[in-house]
Amino acid sequence: MVWVTGSSGTGKSTVCAFLKSRGEPAFDADWDGYNHWVDRTTGQAVADPPDPVPAGWLDRFGWQISRAKVEALVAGMRGRTAFLCGLAENEAEVRDLFDLVVCLMVDNRTLRDRLLARTTNSFGKHPEELAAALEYNDRAKSAYRRLGATIVDGTRPPAEVTDAVLAATAR
Repeated sequence: MVWVTGSSGTGKSTVCAFLKSRGEPAFDADWDGYNHWVDRTTGQAVADPPDPVPAGWLDRFGWQISRAKVEALVAGMRGRTAFLCGLAENEAEVRDLFDLVVCLMVDNRTLRDRLLARTTNSFGKHPEELAAALEYNDRAKSAYRRLGATIVDGTRPPAEVTDAVLAATAR
C-alpha cells in the first residue's frame, strides 16, 4: 500500500484521479470516506462541518484518518499495489500500514495560488486555513525526508507527477 501525501493543494486528488484513469487501484482519503473532522475536545466525528468554517475551527477540530478503514483497505488489497491519497493530522497512527510514502511538494506561492483558485473544495480559502496549509508546507519536505519518503515535485504537469509516483513504487 502506498500513501500519497503532501500539503493541501499539492495535487493528491488530481494524482489519485490520474492513477484511477490508468487502471490503478487508487483511493482519495478525503472523498472516499477515510478522513473526517474530529472534535478534539469530545473525540466525536463531525458529519457536516460548516462551510466556510468559522474562525478558530482548526484550533478545536482536526482532519483525521480512520485506522480501521485503512486496515480494511490494506486487507482488501493484499498482494496488490494500491494507492491511498490524502493528508491527516494523525497520519503517524496509520503510517505503519504503508509500504511506501510519497510526498508531493510545491513551493508556497504555487500552494497559495492553487488553494485560492481551486473549486473542488473550500479548504484553504479561509485565512486561518491558508496560514495552516502554508505553515505545514514549510516543514513537510524535511519531515518526510527524515521518514524516508519519496519526494515528488508537484509543480510538474499532473501526468508527470503521476509517472513519478508510479516510478517510486518500482524501487
